[in-house]
Amino acid sequence: MGGQSRRAQSPHTIDASAYDAVREAVLRLIRPRRIRPDSSAGPVYFVLHDVASEARARELAAALHTALYGHLEPLARAIPLTP
Repeated sequence: MGGQSRRAQSPHTIDASAYDAVREAVLRLIRPRRIRPDSSAGPVYFVLHDVASEARARELAAALHTALYGHLEPLARAIPLTP
């Protein structure tokens, strides 16, 4: 790099309320067995096993991703509080 140094970007910090919303949403899928009970609702990562279809998996992935950046509306639509 010829004397220049490169700094890595700081990692994204997830707001506690966003994390709590994502964790609760994943648990709302696990409890009624909409996904397998061995799916993971954190604390380090989220894993959703046996999602009904690829389209549903993509919808959930997009909603979870945006929620981790503080945009909770897609998550609320994808995994409503009441079925």
